[in-house]
Amino acid sequence: MIIRYHKRRQTLLTIVFVSVACVSQLMAHAVLFESTPARNAIIGGHLGIVKLRFNVRVDASRSRLALVFPGGSFEALKLRSQEPADVVAADVSDLPPGHYDLKWQVLASDGHITQGDIPFAVK
Repeated sequence: MIIRYHKRRQTLLTIVFVSVACVSQLMAHAVLFESTPARNAIIGGHLGIVKLRFNVRVDASRSRLALVFPGGSFEALKLRSQEPADVVAADVSDLPPGHYDLKWQVLASDGHITQGDIPFAVK
């Protein structure tokens, strides 16, 4: 009976420890809340702007956006300066039809770098 109690207690403590570790990892990184274009979106016309909003403030001066074109070439995008602290955005000229990938890297206010990509298509 005592052994069973200690095993349950050990299992419960392990679950609590892992949960706390996971939550602290989430809080330590910028999490992408929304984007324009959305992930896997199919854009029917003029895009004009790419915009990413995160769960925390990001340092725009140390963050990057790059657009990967259908042929594999890429273009670093110039970030817009007049955006809220949790947003990075850039102007995009008209894109011909094809599949694109928006690569992003941001430095969160806590000093952690997070990166990802947003695939989308233009028809």
